Amino acid sequence: MQTDSVLDDILARHARERPQALALRTVISGVRRDLSYQDLARRTGYAADRLRHAWGVRGGDRVAYLGLNQADQIVLLFALARLGAMLVPLNYRLAPPEWSAILADCTPRCLLHDANWAAAATTLAHQHEIAAHALEALAAPAALQSVIAPAPASAPVLLVYTSGTTGQPKGALHTQSNLMVNAAAAIDVQTLTASDTIATVLPLFHVGGLCIQTLPALCAGAAVTLHERFDAGALLASLAHDRPSLTLQVPATMKALIEHPDWPGTDLSSLRAVWAGSSMLPEALVAAFHVRGVPVCNVYGATETGPFSIALPPRHAFSHVGSCGWPAPGVEVRLALPAAGAEVGEVLLRAPNVVACYWPDRPALDAQGWFHSGDLARQAPDGSYTIVGRARDLIISGGENIYPAEIENLLASHPLVTECAVIGQPDAQWGEIAVAVVVLRPQPIQDNDDTLLDWEQTLRDFLGAHIARYKQPRRWLALPKLPKTALGKVQKRQLVDQLLPSK
Repeated sequence: MQTDSVLDDILARHARERPQALALRTVISGVRRDLSYQDLARRTGYAADRLRHAWGVRGGDRVAYLGLNQADQIVLLFALARLGAMLVPLNYRLAPPEWSAILADCTPRCLLHDANWAAAATTLAHQHEIAAHALEALAAPAALQSVIAPAPASAPVLLVYTSGTTGQPKGALHTQSNLMVNAAAAIDVQTLTASDTIATVLPLFHVGGLCIQTLPALCAGAAVTLHERFDAGALLASLAHDRPSLTLQVPATMKALIEHPDWPGTDLSSLRAVWAGSSMLPEALVAAFHVRGVPVCNVYGATETGPFSIALPPRHAFSHVGSCGWPAPGVEVRLALPAAGAEVGEVLLRAPNVVACYWPDRPALDAQGWFHSGDLARQAPDGSYTIVGRARDLIISGGENIYPAEIENLLASHPLVTECAVIGQPDAQWGEIAVAVVVLRPQPIQDNDDTLLDWEQTLRDFLGAHIARYKQPRRWLALPKLPKTALGKVQKRQLVDQLLPSK
């Protein structure tokens, strides 16, 4: 019989072989609470009993969760996996109508919540005529734990909705097999072992926060320090106290860390690498970690792909800044090139950790099993891939291709710029022109300092020293902030539609 084929196998093995080893440490308002693997297995048993016998959850049911990162959110996932039911993590940054649309689409059996979102969850559950339960009641000791045969690896277990930047959100349907294969690839590339400690600060409602490090770490028997949410000061303090060996960040959190006053004095020596869940990383952010001797390793993927698809391992981090690296074990990658001789094409992925369908049964793959990412990349002679942007963002100006990400990464490294986006605008002469939209960083104004008054020329000169003239934005706008999705992605379509209407 094959071992560790489902999540329940992994949990049982760790609880049997290393019962007192630390599995989860939660950090809430500076207070730390620990769960061993034996504790995690016991709480999962209690939770499976309550879900099944008290709350009526059966195989194939959906159970939604609204709240911050909590240890019992992990317990919930393992318990639902045992029952053959599905976790639907709700993005707490969404608006109530967006939550409601997701619940209407997946029709969950019930909605669990933490104390932070009790009122919102109660209202939402009432609207959809389902029960709302406090997460803290999930794993309360029951009179007995019934014997429940674990669901098969083919059973769906995680239903994660996309961010909806190109339309209505879709629910990517992950099976246990998808998660197990993804975890195995993540363990392999990150060389995760039971001796590791992972600092998780990104939200578990997204596959990045859950499936790049957190779940793989638990599969490897490592310890996870779980923060309710990202806080730069709390994470820097945790680096000193908990001494994690790995953590996952995104550009926004990397930026917050290096700008925090505690950054210069924080000891980073416990970190053997920082992994970044982002298609593209501004070089200035990477350099801030590299100068401290910490390699920044990028991982590329999507909600539908596990997301551990293409990864840059630590041994190549310093030599391949800007690259996403090479395909993860078991992942096939090819570029759909628009013409013979083209260097940039759409990334297509085929792998056992890629979902087969969206909820309830809409295909996510083409007839040959390829997932079309919508991302554009080029491949280097050594086989590594570099993402250059989204296919829908490509600007063709005077017959030349302009990839906004190249310009955005440069602008993001300039001290005048807090954040930026480059979009295309129709133009009678050039077909399209590049338009740079920037959020300027507040600057102390010195006597006779006209830098801010001439910010546009300053940034034009800066780009002129780094990129070809045809790539230069021909129009510039400064805004107080950029429109974003709840996951922090810039909504470029909204910029185009609302700020730069076509004439």
